[in-house]
Amino acid sequence: MKKYLLASVAALGLVAAGAASAADLPSRKGPVAAPVYMPPVFTWTGFYVGANAGYAWGDVNASSVWAGPVWLGSLGNLDGFTGGGQIGYNYQMGQFVLGAEADLQGADLSTGNNLGALRVKTEYFGTVRARVGVAFDRFMPYITGGWAYGNVKTSIPGLALSSDASHTGGWTVGGGLEYAITNNIIAGVEYLYVDLGEKSIMTTGAKTGTEFSVVRARLNYKF
Repeated sequence: MKKYLLASVAALGLVAAGAASAADLPSRKGPVAAPVYMPPVFTWTGFYVGANAGYAWGDVNASSVWAGPVWLGSLGNLDGFTGGGQIGYNYQMGQFVLGAEADLQGADLSTGNNLGALRVKTEYFGTVRARVGVAFDRFMPYITGGWAYGNVKTSIPGLALSSDASHTGGWTVGGGLEYAITNNIIAGVEYLYVDLGEKSIMTTGAKTGTEFSVVRARLNYKF
């Protein structure tokens, strides 16, 4: 019995000595690396509001309503500056971005006096549009289209005749490119083709059709 006890004590001593020797060995672990900071990925999802300014140009055409619609020709070029604001919402799904936007801007679009003949003027217009874009991180090209509205005012300066500024409706289509400067500030440029439909020219039995292109710069704040 004593032999077994002595053998057990000797074995425990050897185990303790080995553990102490292992504790004295230098550690093989190197310095712990600091965690790498990964900035959050930018997302286009969210509401935004902003302002725009640009230039528009186009023409005004006339058509007769006597004996069926007959095109009479151009009444002159239409051009001038535009500026206003927009509000919208984007939703990003993977690389695709779906959105909706409404805008309203004042305009100084006029055909001039036309030597006393018919003059057509648009003082404001707006759109309600859907947008579809493809996100490349902070860059996003997109296409857009929807409903357009505005006022078309006609007058004959030589006869001192004018119509009330009536509201007309039509359609618009276009595209643009946006870049997120920060997570909240987004700049962009946009092109729109706007067709405001037709408007009767007082009691002449003819109608005017107002169409123009718009190129504008945009600046939005994303919430």
